[in-house]
Amino acid sequence: MNTLPSSGPDAAPGSAGAPAPADGARNALLVALVMLLPLLVFHETALTLAQIWERSETFAHGFLILPISLYLVWRQRGALAALPLRPYWPAMPLLAACGAAWLLADLVEVGIVRQYALALMLPLSVLAVLGKRVAGALLFPLAFVLFAVPVGESLIPPLIELTANFTVDALRLTGIPVLRDGNSFSIPTGNWSVVEACSGLRYLISSITLGCLFAYLSYRTVWRRAAFVLASVLVPLAANGVRAYMIVMMGHLSGMKLAVGVDHLIYGWIFFGLVMLLLFWIGSFWREDLQAAPAPAAVPAPAPQLPARPLLGAAGGVLAMLLAWPLLAARADQAAAAAAPPVRLAFAPATPAGPEFSRWEPDFAPASATLRQSFGGAPPVGLTVLYYRDAAGGAKLVSSTNQLGHAKTEFRENSAALRDERFAGRTVAVREAMLGVEGRRLLVWQWYWINGSMTSSDYVGKLLQAKSKLLTGSSDGAAVMVFAPYDEDPAAARGAMRAFLDSNLAPLERSLAANRRP
Repeated sequence: MNTLPSSGPDAAPGSAGAPAPADGARNALLVALVMLLPLLVFHETALTLAQIWERSETFAHGFLILPISLYLVWRQRGALAALPLRPYWPAMPLLAACGAAWLLADLVEVGIVRQYALALMLPLSVLAVLGKRVAGALLFPLAFVLFAVPVGESLIPPLIELTANFTVDALRLTGIPVLRDGNSFSIPTGNWSVVEACSGLRYLISSITLGCLFAYLSYRTVWRRAAFVLASVLVPLAANGVRAYMIVMMGHLSGMKLAVGVDHLIYGWIFFGLVMLLLFWIGSFWREDLQAAPAPAAVPAPAPQLPARPLLGAAGGVLAMLLAWPLLAARADQAAAAAAPPVRLAFAPATPAGPEFSRWEPDFAPASATLRQSFGGAPPVGLTVLYYRDAAGGAKLVSSTNQLGHAKTEFRENSAALRDERFAGRTVAVREAMLGVEGRRLLVWQWYWINGSMTSSDYVGKLLQAKSKLLTGSSDGAAVMVFAPYDEDPAAARGAMRAFLDSNLAPLERSLAANRRP
């Protein structure tokens, strides 16, 4: 008579051949501990992330990302119980690449790159210490930590443009006459402006984050997950345009008594909440998480043993790899802290000076030195130069918080674009911004000067700063702005600014170069 082995399908939990529930809990706890290693080493970057979450409503969801990720890991503890724990040493070069990216970003203070490098270190540390099988089983929970990085502010201008276009077109289709000036427009009952809070960025980020989580929890097939994530991108874009149109119509039909203050933000969130509920409700009709899970294999794998020595060795190697980059950054900061001579921006212009014609000042971080001059002509031309010394924790030359316009003043930014201009015998891409309101308009050209190079790109500017830092130990640079008033057509202002730069760019660059540290 044959007897059934104790490891068969009917074996009791925790018997010799079956993984014990404690194994899964233990492995899930190990994953959480390994994910804490980069957070402890790069605690200053982690604190910076938390500060952004605290002060920004758009990114306040960041506080929930890591707890959700750890909860998703805990949900997988049953699968983790049967997986072997084997360090994966080929992950070390990937960790090193993230560390190098963090170091370069730290040298020129590119917060977004530092934050993404830290976020990527969490899953890579799990891969290096616990192995491919564990990291593969936890692919989404580990990748979900990337949603903690506050990214998307560069989408605000195109989102504002999209919302303004949708609203104006919808109003005209409704039969309401609209006079548009950039992102501001007037209708018979009042004036409206599409500003940052109207861009819909916070709706979009919230929708994508929730959509990815819902798709992972509710679907099993790739195409359903992809379709729902795509819907979570497109639906808030369309909904934000409808929201803006409805708010304008509420103000119009009520004689500018409703939806003209803080209440229109409340209406917007209520509308967005209803749209998201509708999206998830429709998506629930195709959910697959309620279906029966596939039957387990007839013979379960033997319970894996805990290889303590290899895991400790891998964890020690990962910790040493992580620690190397903050130590290198600290050494570079000490070199940059060396005493530097004061900045002197005076130069001998070839154009006669004139009376100050505008009170406009850029909304930039306080600079190490500032030059502001006005020059005569028809129209007159103004020059503003902000020079930034490289110093740890100092104000940054290239930053998303530096703006040419002031949203709540007469010098708000109506439009901005990159434009190729030719002056002083060279072709330069400048950032052209149109500021102000009718009767007080200002045309501004802006670019960065970094170690003799000119660029209007924030990304190229950061790369130039990194190159200068590595070659010379300093990433000093300046923001140069030339501006002139205009009425309806900015052509005359552009001509006056070209003429001014033809005569004065060379002496200005010599003055900037004289302040470079050897």
